[in-house]
Amino acid sequence: MTKITIGARGSKLSLAYVEKVREHLLKNNKELKEENINFKAIKTSGDINQNIKLSEIGGKNLFCKEIEEKLISNDIDIAVHSLKDMESFENDKLTIGAYIKRNDFRDVIISNKIKNTEDLKDKIVIGSSSRRRELQLKKINQNISVVNTRGNIDTRIQKLEERKLDGIMLAAAGVKSLKLNNKISILFEAEEVLPAVGQGIIAVQCKTNDEAVKRFLKNINDSETELCAKAERKMLQIIGGDCETAIGGLAVIENNNLKLKAQLFSDSGSDSFEHQITSQNKDAINIGKAVGEKLLSLAGKEFKKK
Repeated sequence: MTKITIGARGSKLSLAYVEKVREHLLKNNKELKEENINFKAIKTSGDINQNIKLSEIGGKNLFCKEIEEKLISNDIDIAVHSLKDMESFENDKLTIGAYIKRNDFRDVIISNKIKNTEDLKDKIVIGSSSRRRELQLKKINQNISVVNTRGNIDTRIQKLEERKLDGIMLAAAGVKSLKLNNKISILFEAEEVLPAVGQGIIAVQCKTNDEAVKRFLKNINDSETELCAKAERKMLQIIGGDCETAIGGLAVIENNNLKLKAQLFSDSGSDSFEHQITSQNKDAINIGKAVGEKLLSLAGKEFKKK
């Protein structure tokens, strides 16, 4: 009987994502049985160093590095990640075998004080660890202050009270996956705040040479989500940058066309550049490449590729 060990972070959100992947595997692979799918929680560097900016301890891959190492060393068979936490360039030994159908890609604000976007006109303090979110908020109101606030969702909600913040900004997908919808004060549309690349997508990773697992994952892959993810991630590869690079990107399929819109902020944060391509041929890689190259051209010397 086939046995599969899934590895992921041990947070409530990661466990919710693992359960979703497990349910998909069982539903779409009749030869897999519940008792044959195990889980191993893996603590990452990003989980341990929660009071330091990611840029100061090695970037966003700190949420994936240790999990990927366990995958390569055969301690686990499948890794479950939030796609937005993954580096745009993958290790040759690993591949994303499945993209789970995208959840809500939008950003939200949780607050006891802020009730709607009108309240964002005040001089307020928002907790977030994202440079992108900070600059997008400042485009709405230059007087908004953003303070570094990291940790899992429960921890950030706790910090909202302890630090007397006016609000915290998070990904809607995580909040909704933990059934905390009632805490959402503002739900930003993509036209207001363009999300992070891959936001709302669960990526299921395996070893490149593990044909058996790749076959199981192929059965749970959502092809439209895969197309959108590949377009966004190719754009991110072209841009380069690091975890301090403020960039948003969203690909959607509308009327059988693939549309990719992206936004890049200058290194200083004072300017932003946007570009969008809609294509009938759904060539995700070339669309992502074209959008990335155009953004670099628009930014010129205002953005230094890392």
